[in-house]
Amino acid sequence: MSLTNSPDPAIREAVVQQDLKTVLHPIVQHKTLETKQFVVAGAQGSTVYDADGTGYLDAMAGLWCVNIGYGRTELADVAAEQMRQLSYFPHWAMNAPAAGLADKINGLMGGGYHTYFVNSGSEANEAGFKIARQYMKHEYPGEYRFKTVSRYFAYHGTTLATLDAGGMGERKAKFEPFSGDFVHVAPPYCYRCPFGLSYPSCGLACVKNMETTILGEGPETVAEVIVEPIMSGVGVAVPPDEYLPEVESLCRKYGILLHVDEVINGFGRTGKMFAHQHYGVSPDIIAIAKGISSAYLPIAATVVKNNVFDSFYGDPSENRQVVQVNTYGGHPAAAAVALRNIEILEAEMLTERAAEMGKYLFDGLTGLTRHKIVGDVRGKGLLLGVELVKDRVSKEPVEAAKITAIVDFCRANGLLVGRGGGGRRFGNTITLCPPLVITRGECDQIVETLDRALTTLDLT
Repeated sequence: MSLTNSPDPAIREAVVQQDLKTVLHPIVQHKTLETKQFVVAGAQGSTVYDADGTGYLDAMAGLWCVNIGYGRTELADVAAEQMRQLSYFPHWAMNAPAAGLADKINGLMGGGYHTYFVNSGSEANEAGFKIARQYMKHEYPGEYRFKTVSRYFAYHGTTLATLDAGGMGERKAKFEPFSGDFVHVAPPYCYRCPFGLSYPSCGLACVKNMETTILGEGPETVAEVIVEPIMSGVGVAVPPDEYLPEVESLCRKYGILLHVDEVINGFGRTGKMFAHQHYGVSPDIIAIAKGISSAYLPIAATVVKNNVFDSFYGDPSENRQVVQVNTYGGHPAAAAVALRNIEILEAEMLTERAAEMGKYLFDGLTGLTRHKIVGDVRGKGLLLGVELVKDRVSKEPVEAAKITAIVDFCRANGLLVGRGGGGRRFGNTITLCPPLVITRGECDQIVETLDRALTTLDLT
């Protein structure tokens, strides 16, 4: 069956019936799929098309990932050519696409890094945890440094360890209890400062909280700190400029590794190739995924600074090698596609475009503050959030039903937007993460559709 040509109701219905009988979808409640289906059949640029031929501006780039936009046939050509030459071989051996991609990533990071390939952002962070722990066993014999310091309301993946590292209670509740190896601290969520303070007079209380936690746990028990430069899942929380450098200083002070999660933030999304580059820090471990291939094929990576890599280097008899393996890691076709994707990002100056279009879209979104329900507009580059509240003074979040109504209104009017994943308490932010190829006209469409959605909501 194919839905790529002219729409055919009979084919669409056959797909729906197959799906309902055999597919287990993530996140979605299947009961709703019995009456409300969204069958995607094609995509081009920033637009996806359903099986009826209706187009939708995808303001979430799939799942925060289609950075270069849809329909890039050159990536299909690269994949096909590589598959004909070498479709697969385990990455204990070398292959040209993975070597070329690692070299490219090293250059994008400014040099001094080695890359370990995996399949997804969750696996990239998971591998980072393991590398940090093994590194500490090598470098601090006799000390039991195993803990990761993370932040509440963070999201780092869907495996048990990455869920534990994340700080979203509602996402974790059905899988508890966890190991307790991940210690959480207050996030730099300035709009909702956990300490009731305001920047800059706060004195970065969130960093002080992190140091107090490290001291309370004992630095000799802590392996690493993990942060997203910009917290995506909770609703695009952008920290003060000094925050990440101060966190890095803490890590250096106590001999702790700095693990930066660039899974969503990376590959041009925020107006820099990587978001940590806005802040001038030099992470020890960096998780990358999503935009690395713009999701044309699954690939991700854990990037480590050379001094971390050196800890795993030695005579085979020392058994210092990374105790980690991934069947599809360094997959030649995925690596070839990722390398071509990065070449497109650079050739079309999409990182610079993200900065330009991000400012244009941000300026348009600030006009939505005429609606009393809009509490905050924030973001960097083409990673943006519009937080909705019942009252601007109390900042009480709007009801989940109202967020759902806005998301549904947008879809009904040809626009796909996201919502913060903070659960019942902080799931009140409309999130935007469009392809970096988005045009000014499409930015205007986003603002106009949200404006109409909020106007409709104002009247209910």
